[in-house]
Amino acid sequence: MASRDPNPALSSIDETAVLKEACEALQRGQFTPALGVLAPLLDAEEPSAEGLYMAAVACRYLKCFAEAERYLSALSAAQPEYGRAWQEAGHLARDQGDVPGALRAYARATRYNPVLDASWRAQAALLARTGRSAEAARARTQAERIAALPRELLAVSNHLHEGRLLRAEEICRAYLQTHRTDIEGMRLLAEIASRLGILDDAEFLLESAVTFSPDTVQLRLDYIQVLRKRQKFAQALEQAEALHARDPESPVFASHLAIEAMQTGDYARAFALFDAVLEKLPQDPATLTSKGHALKTTGAQDEAVASYRAAIAAKPEHGDAWYALANLKTWRFSEDERARMEDLLAQPDLAFMDRVHLTFAAAKAAEDEGLHAEAFAHYAHGNELKLRQSRYDADRMHDEISAQIATCTPELFERQAGKGHSAPDPIFILGLPRAGSTLLEQILASHPMIDGTLELPDILATAHRLRGRKASAPRYPQILHELSAEQMEGLGKSYIENTRIHRQGAPLFIDKMPNNFRHIGLIHLILPNAKIIDARRDAMDCCFSGFKQLFAEGQEFTYGLTEIGRYYRDYVALMEHWDQVLPGRVLRVQHEDVLDDLEGQVRRMLDYIGVPFDPACLDFHKTDRAVRTASSEQVRRPISRTGVGAWKPYGDWIDPLRKALEG
Repeated sequence: MASRDPNPALSSIDETAVLKEACEALQRGQFTPALGVLAPLLDAEEPSAEGLYMAAVACRYLKCFAEAERYLSALSAAQPEYGRAWQEAGHLARDQGDVPGALRAYARATRYNPVLDASWRAQAALLARTGRSAEAARARTQAERIAALPRELLAVSNHLHEGRLLRAEEICRAYLQTHRTDIEGMRLLAEIASRLGILDDAEFLLESAVTFSPDTVQLRLDYIQVLRKRQKFAQALEQAEALHARDPESPVFASHLAIEAMQTGDYARAFALFDAVLEKLPQDPATLTSKGHALKTTGAQDEAVASYRAAIAAKPEHGDAWYALANLKTWRFSEDERARMEDLLAQPDLAFMDRVHLTFAAAKAAEDEGLHAEAFAHYAHGNELKLRQSRYDADRMHDEISAQIATCTPELFERQAGKGHSAPDPIFILGLPRAGSTLLEQILASHPMIDGTLELPDILATAHRLRGRKASAPRYPQILHELSAEQMEGLGKSYIENTRIHRQGAPLFIDKMPNNFRHIGLIHLILPNAKIIDARRDAMDCCFSGFKQLFAEGQEFTYGLTEIGRYYRDYVALMEHWDQVLPGRVLRVQHEDVLDDLEGQVRRMLDYIGVPFDPACLDFHKTDRAVRTASSEQVRRPISRTGVGAWKPYGDWIDPLRKALEG
């Protein structure tokens, strides 16, 4: 997060030099001097994670076990999925004779970083000593597999799993220059690209790797995941079908096929596959939760609740299921369930995402009871965890939006007028998440001439491709001045063709990706006849609602009150710019106006789109369609004002948001 110094107390310390000196001392066996070298990093307001790790190692060798545990506890609190910290916890437990504790720690270490060969070897030795020979053999096999990896790919894997993505990418690209068809290298580079959000690169790499090695299961599983992220559901389904055909009895393959069937709208098949998996694994929490998501999407709320609760019964710490209940918005937890969540959150070894999910769920539970101080404490902590994990940079986002304002001038649109693809099909609903866009989509998708689809990634992917490969010198949006008529026609036509799979046959369709507001200039150039609706909501209500929402992925700006306030302010500035350079192009629909005058705003939207009024749009809550956003249950009920002013009970704690909005 370059927008702020994450550790101001370390700003005057050369952390790299200190860590290098301490590492050299450890390698020489000088453990007490190493602790002395590390002292400035350990005494900082936010201690260095690597410093805490080295201090724990030094203390273990000095047999200062309590001190070592203290450093590891601090490290795990800051980075709960840091594999080497759990490996060191395993060594610490082993050296104190706690074999069960050591095995638990080593297992967690290899879950977070699968190439920690010391953890696999230690597990193999301890498992063999306790008579668990089959498990020991599996651990030895993993250690041998890691030992056989080229040292470059071993380094890539370690950097990747410890969050140093750019260093991992640098080493992996260098390795692949001389080993162009190395399958594991291609897979690792694809995973790095996926984590960096460069999904087209990840897709290309995995498609190539699958061609070279069609029988490697992990490649196909990774390929399916990337295709799903790119919302290429037909291709993902095809890959899942191939795996399932290879072994129809495999619960893993059936589960993947169920998820892809759900993504393509074949819920009957998805449910049949989920049930087939549950016949073999009746208490599998992941499958029960996925089935719950499918039931929720189709409006079967009672059945979804039952599936989520079954997942919790099978694995009480399964945070995804707890948050799924909270995310129904209409669900209220019992007092006993609230207490169980608090007990789970008190466990120090709770996995990171389980902690995040449970924290947001506990916040919702406290809010429903009117315990706003407790609820805010949970919301703040959950967002802090996510913001710490996120790479979101508010300054960089501001610069990107400023570049749109500077580049997308009246002269650009005058010179490029009359170009692009003429299709009138798309209706873009954009703005900020939690601004009422799902309600507008449900209203318009109730019209027989309009299909509702998804938050489609295609415009964002087009902008990314135009940006080019050099992060330090992006070509977009400046490249918009250079696009030929043929290029703009091609980009618009590709958008229409690539999104056709999400449509049900109506002449018009909705793309509800909120982040498209940043690319209205691009949309106008490549699809000049598309309609664009800006879903706007009161700033405090919109921002605080986003702060309370745990998004499945993306929308990192919501994980901080200052960050979301700045983003909202940048959004408003950019929308004002679009109004100036493309007057009349965007229809702004204020959420509060929809609540006050539903029919008037419905008629206004339909007139803008150019379709006749249909009363079904007023009965939007009766429309039977799959809704995949956080508001899915709310839009299945008549219009309500319950969200208006929802921030007010938290007024004592949200000054950072007010200040950010004021600028």
